[in-house]
Amino acid sequence: MVPGEENQLVPKEDVFWRCRQNIFDEMKKKFLQIENAAEEPRVLCIIQDTTNSKTVNERITLNLPASTPLRKLFEDVANKVGYINGTFDLVWGNGINTADMTPLDHSSDKSLLDANFEPGKKNFLHLTDKDGEQPQILLEDSNAMDDNVHDRFIGPLPREVSVGSTSDYVSQSYSYSSILNKSETGYVGLVNQAMTCYLNSLLQTLFMTPEFRNALYKWEFEESEEDPVTSIPYQLQRLFVLLQTSKKRAIETTDVTRSFGWDSSEAWQQHDVQELCRVMFDALEQKWKQTEQADLINELYQGKLKDYVRCLECGYEGWRIDTYLDIPLVIRPYGSSQAFASVEEALHAFIQPEILDGPNQYFCERCKKKCDARKGLRFLHFPYLLTLQLKRFDFDYTTMHRIKLNDRMTFPEELDMSTFIDIEDEKSPQTESCTDSGAENEGSCHSDQMSNDFSNDDGVDEGICLESNSGTEKISKPGLEKNSLIYELFSVMVHSGSAAGGHYYACIKSFSDEQWYSFNDQHVSRITQEDIKKTHGGSSGSRGYYSSAFASSTNAYMLIYRLKDPARNAKFLEVDEYPEHIKNLVQRERELEEQEKRQREIERNTCKIKLFCLHPVKQVMMENKLEVHKDKTLKEAVEMAYKMMDLEEIIPLDCCRLVKYDEFHDYLERSYEGEEDTPMGLLLGGVKSTYMFDLLLETRKPDQVFQSYKPGVMVKVHVVDLKAESVAAPVTVRAYLNQTVTEFKQLISKASQLPAETMRIVLERCYNDLRLLSVPSKTLKAEGFFRSNKVFVESSETLDYQMAFTDSHLWRLLDRHANTIRLFVLLPEQAPGSFSKRTAYQKAGGDSGNGDDDCGRVKGPVGSLKSVEAILEESTEKLKSLSLQQQQDGDNGDSSKSTETSDFENIESPLNERDSSASVDNRELEQHIQTSDPENFQSEERSDSDVNNDRSTSSVDSDILSSSHSSDTLCNADNAQIPLANGLDSHSITSSRRTKANEGKKETWDTAEEDSGTDSEYDESGKSRGEIQYMYFKAEPYAADEGSGEGHKWLMVHVDKRITLAAFKQHLEPFVGVLSSHFKVFRVYASNQEFESVRLNETLTSFSDDNKITIRLGRALKKGEYRVKVYQLLVNEQEPCKFLLDAVFAKGMTVRQSKEELIPQLREQCGLELSIDRFRLRKKTWKNPGTVFLDYHIYEEDINISSNWEVFLEVLDGVEKMKSMSQLAVLSRRWRPSEMRLDSFQEVVLESSSVDELREKLNEISGIPLEDIEFAKGRGTFPCDISVLDIHQDLDWNPKVSTLNVWPLYICDDGAVIFYRDKTEELMELTDEQRNELMKKESSRLQKTGHRVTYSPRKEKALKIYLDGAPNKDLTQD
Repeated sequence: MVPGEENQLVPKEDVFWRCRQNIFDEMKKKFLQIENAAEEPRVLCIIQDTTNSKTVNERITLNLPASTPLRKLFEDVANKVGYINGTFDLVWGNGINTADMTPLDHSSDKSLLDANFEPGKKNFLHLTDKDGEQPQILLEDSNAMDDNVHDRFIGPLPREVSVGSTSDYVSQSYSYSSILNKSETGYVGLVNQAMTCYLNSLLQTLFMTPEFRNALYKWEFEESEEDPVTSIPYQLQRLFVLLQTSKKRAIETTDVTRSFGWDSSEAWQQHDVQELCRVMFDALEQKWKQTEQADLINELYQGKLKDYVRCLECGYEGWRIDTYLDIPLVIRPYGSSQAFASVEEALHAFIQPEILDGPNQYFCERCKKKCDARKGLRFLHFPYLLTLQLKRFDFDYTTMHRIKLNDRMTFPEELDMSTFIDIEDEKSPQTESCTDSGAENEGSCHSDQMSNDFSNDDGVDEGICLESNSGTEKISKPGLEKNSLIYELFSVMVHSGSAAGGHYYACIKSFSDEQWYSFNDQHVSRITQEDIKKTHGGSSGSRGYYSSAFASSTNAYMLIYRLKDPARNAKFLEVDEYPEHIKNLVQRERELEEQEKRQREIERNTCKIKLFCLHPVKQVMMENKLEVHKDKTLKEAVEMAYKMMDLEEIIPLDCCRLVKYDEFHDYLERSYEGEEDTPMGLLLGGVKSTYMFDLLLETRKPDQVFQSYKPGVMVKVHVVDLKAESVAAPVTVRAYLNQTVTEFKQLISKASQLPAETMRIVLERCYNDLRLLSVPSKTLKAEGFFRSNKVFVESSETLDYQMAFTDSHLWRLLDRHANTIRLFVLLPEQAPGSFSKRTAYQKAGGDSGNGDDDCGRVKGPVGSLKSVEAILEESTEKLKSLSLQQQQDGDNGDSSKSTETSDFENIESPLNERDSSASVDNRELEQHIQTSDPENFQSEERSDSDVNNDRSTSSVDSDILSSSHSSDTLCNADNAQIPLANGLDSHSITSSRRTKANEGKKETWDTAEEDSGTDSEYDESGKSRGEIQYMYFKAEPYAADEGSGEGHKWLMVHVDKRITLAAFKQHLEPFVGVLSSHFKVFRVYASNQEFESVRLNETLTSFSDDNKITIRLGRALKKGEYRVKVYQLLVNEQEPCKFLLDAVFAKGMTVRQSKEELIPQLREQCGLELSIDRFRLRKKTWKNPGTVFLDYHIYEEDINISSNWEVFLEVLDGVEKMKSMSQLAVLSRRWRPSEMRLDSFQEVVLESSSVDELREKLNEISGIPLEDIEFAKGRGTFPCDISVLDIHQDLDWNPKVSTLNVWPLYICDDGAVIFYRDKTEELMELTDEQRNELMKKESSRLQKTGHRVTYSPRKEKALKIYLDGAPNKDLTQD
């Protein structure tokens, strides 16, 4: 058989090899794809869905190739989250505010890499609403959605999602994300201004009430009759329209509160929502007078009840008709430990009559005597909208504080009110109507339970009428009545918190879809019936008295029911049913919102970046903020910046350009040549809330050409002159990281005209980190150059070039330059006498500017180093004897004679006329300081070597020698002049050395304390710490700003901050005119606060440039001494705390010894002539007097003392009564209620903490019988001032304690204030005029003393709505 072609057989070997080849080809193709994919970088995208509160904490992760187009990214995200592509936006979320970000283009084919996604890093994106509308869910019938879905004004959007969790409605989280998330319910929230949650809850409830909203829309605003800003109904109309039509997540209520006449402070006052409801309804009634809505509130919310009293003997009944807008229901009856279980139970208790018997009997008009009677309430009318207030706030008479009752009280979804009508026709012989109830306790029910602020209205009532016009009760058929009194719950206003404060939100049922929603400020979410049950309050346990303390604090506070009546139950008006003025209002609000949307869109596409410009004339760096649309070109941006900097009349526009600039590093990053037509959004890398760089508007002269800036580094070059010991101002040079050190030297050589061959370059990489660039072939990048750098260059042929860098003159000069700071020193008011004397000496010796003359005055005609040392040794020995002689003659005040007879007649010491006694006080120091001539106020430059001599023997020597070195040049060992530069950029360093004349001195200057933080000037070996290193110091006069006061002298001091405080003070001696041990250094901080610097061994490293220092005369502290501020305690003065003086107390000193030292100072400085037994010292804490210090107490043993301690000095009227620490001294003050005044303070000394002893002492000084004395502890700081209008009831009088050191008194130390009174003394009755006048006087008195008029931990402000849009400025009203 010959097979056909179509059936031709193929050898098995060929089939096998062909199949294998195909498989290999497919595998090869797969491997190539994998290899290519492995080589291509990938982008990790993390997307957060911020459109939904349920998904805000979820993240979607995509790992895509970098070549993926943006279009594909949007498709992948849409598939992941289940949204329709094109209904959402993606914006950058890398820690940047999404409100300022431009959305990514969902239709772009640009790759992720080209769209600025970073491979290998996390790229955060936010999924947001598109054009203010929520993303559409991907459903099968998604295309069949109504296009006009957003035109529907009420009800949720047709976006079906899962019902919110049960915890949503109580969520107290107000994160930024929740504010941005638009509710999936379709309802709009209200922004909480600060504490306006109570207002938001009520407004949402009224908005969701069809009858109220429809009636509000029917009212038409007449702009010609009223200002729209102050019109409450008009602003409510606008708010309701926005709640229906706005596409925002939440809208503001500021326009509504502004119409109330409230300012921003009202937003920080939380009020009761029931109180707001009453006040707002009252305001609406006033605004709606003589309109169709005049009786709207009464038609919807007002009911009527009968308040009656019936005599139980004759049956006579007196009654009165009252109206109500809400029914207050008691949670827990007064005195009961058990709360009502339900609203029905509380309603029954509300109408339950009480029997008036015993002392409460009722006087019957018919019986003409007091008889037992029944008093109660009967409901006559129920309103269409029934409001129940659950009275959860009460007052605890045990703790005397407001409390919240969190007990469980259930309420039904449908409430049958027919059970609360007394349908029995009580047959009485006579029932009469009277103007009052006839009860002795008239109105007691209303004052405790009822809301009765509205006037009685006996007119037509639109509610359920249960009463005939004759005044007798006439009940309809029971069956019909029962059906007409079924109410359905539709609003629950919930309070979460305590009586001191909390949060309100509303749970409201929509009559459109019968769905419950939680309106929690900005957040609106669906809830269930189970969530409503959770607002019943309480816990699962028994409802005992203390059960509410452990119950949930989130529970229902106000309930609103609507009558189920199909004939009256309204629906929300449809769009075509709106009045014409509402349609116009809707259109206006839509246009405004669209305008805001367009403005937001512009803002989202506007680049906001810092703009700098160096003014071409003033040479001052100007700063502004450039706001330019991302589509504007660079050329247009330059023109905008040109006009913004006001350069039109200074230079032409073509002489300006914008360059990329780094202000922090003062670095020009790059220029934009040839990119004039490039959009700014592209140049700046997109629209961002913050940029890592700035823009500089660079200017040039017409004959100059702009330099091209490529990405490089900015280098500030300081030229150093070793001969002049100066550092020049910086010159900016642009360099590149790939340049070598040799190339960099050539670049600097062109800029500075210095030879590159001998050039040394020192890089300051960070503070005081100096690095010599010594390797010519090394690149700048390898040397550690960054964006902005600072280098010092020096090019000279001195031998210093060959020395090791750290041993070279260059290193020492740069080291000094880096550590020198500038300080401003304020000298004492009386200028020191040393100035004129030092100047006179300088003039006698020669020109102060001549270094040779200066040296000659000291070293004589030879001028050698040897002669200098010899003279110094000789002068030291002579000055020792001079100092000893001055100390011997100090008592006679004739110390100047020793200087007249000394060998140094031609050298006048700045201390010649000063008493050198160690115990001299500040006043004596000031008396011995002469006033200087301001013209002779010379600058002085000294080395730290001047402080290395012994202060106890050669202080005068130091001052004389420093006077001889007061010129602008100093003598060095080679008798050469070293000119001193001035200014911050060029500091000079002294080369003078101290001789060894004072070596071997072991005496120390014990002016410091170990425990209080000061140090000795000498170390343990006795060697002066200043001998270790020579520090730079230069001082010159400085003209301070105006207002510093006459007599003030300022110094501008350049000093090495590594100098010690001790050496710094000794440098200042010739300028102050006294020894450093007799003046104090105060550092001035912000707000002109001054603190004394006492640590002598510490350096000035904590100081910085331009810090201020104040010098005050006074002896510096010795070891173990403390500076103490002494205040006088004046208990019966308006200002009880008066500063007296500064004193010095020492460790180990007794209180009596300190009093002895204070007596002469008090006499001379304060004019107080006191004997040691006529005053006491006591602890001072702020303004409160404390423990009385006894004479035998020792500081640091019995009394803790510290630096800048404060103490009270109290003058005694008689002999000191405090003898031991077991006694207790309190300050008593009698309150006389019949006279409305307080007596003066009287001290009471108790032997123990017994209350009985306190009463006995008060009885002795006042004569009040023991059983009639009542006392209370004062509150606040001394003198515990309180208004006489409040003291009688505000203080905790007569606490039930037996000792003073227990709660609530806690009197354990001296100085407590005790008010006391006679309980039999009646309080004066004041007329309104007298009360207002007394209130003004008390307010003025207490404001002067810095105390409040009343003491209240939390003063609540009354809630008011001002009909004229502005609050009443009557100061007499609270």
